[in-house]
Amino acid sequence: MCRWLAYSGTPVLLDTVLYRPEHSLINQSLRSRLGVESTNGDGFGLGWYSADGNGTPAVFRDIGPAWNNRNLQELAAHVRSPLFFAHVRASTGSAIQQTNCHPFRHGRWLWMHNGAIGDFHRLQRDLCMAVDPALFSCIEGSTDSEVMFYLAVTYGLDQDPPGAVARMAGLVERLGKEHGVAEPLQMTVAVSDGERVWAFRYSSQGKSRSLYYSSRADTVRHLYPEIDYLREVSDDTRIVVSEPLGDLPGVWNELPESSYAVVPSGRDVDYLPFIPEL
Repeated sequence: MCRWLAYSGTPVLLDTVLYRPEHSLINQSLRSRLGVESTNGDGFGLGWYSADGNGTPAVFRDIGPAWNNRNLQELAAHVRSPLFFAHVRASTGSAIQQTNCHPFRHGRWLWMHNGAIGDFHRLQRDLCMAVDPALFSCIEGSTDSEVMFYLAVTYGLDQDPPGAVARMAGLVERLGKEHGVAEPLQMTVAVSDGERVWAFRYSSQGKSRSLYYSSRADTVRHLYPEIDYLREVSDDTRIVVSEPLGDLPGVWNELPESSYAVVPSGRDVDYLPFIPEL
């Protein structure tokens, strides 16, 4: 499968999050602790929004491993962003090519995924036929992840992100059952419009891939006043990750099964239930 990270909050240099933590995403690309595979070297990608940009994210993707890519290291040390995605890939069977690397972009939206649609080759035609014909030519690669993205766009991502993802998941569940696929969907998904991040954890079998979110920055500052960079970030700065970036108690919280989080939330709760719309 894959490992991914989503950051939202005070603008920071990308390498602050991608390289510097004890168990950074770059470290996870070579030595994942919680992934299905320990090595995620089948490509990587970054997507980021500029604080002074027009709302459309930039994307940088490559087919090599993240751990030894000098261009990635150079870029991460000089780009500052308030919201960015990073993804390291372990292919589940689709080709190792740039158009199959995450995150995927459409307009102001970014999307990345860890997991798989079960027996995708059996469901692929019906799923693709459900994509809005005006969007179909936007699909550049051959992954189930990209098809999931454009189904969500088709089902109203612009108006209702949680509802659009729920309708996408419901279609996968329904078609899976029609084709005799017992467990059609496995996913942790992050999607953003440049202002907020929605992160989803769901699987047909109720045993989803790992997903964690950071505690509020003010909580972590109270626990660990010696961490210098926390003094500079806002209280609503959050990171969502496939697996924790370190082992400090109280910093990382597991997102429960069949739930989703919104960052910044604007609510008293950190997450809400997620149910596919069948």
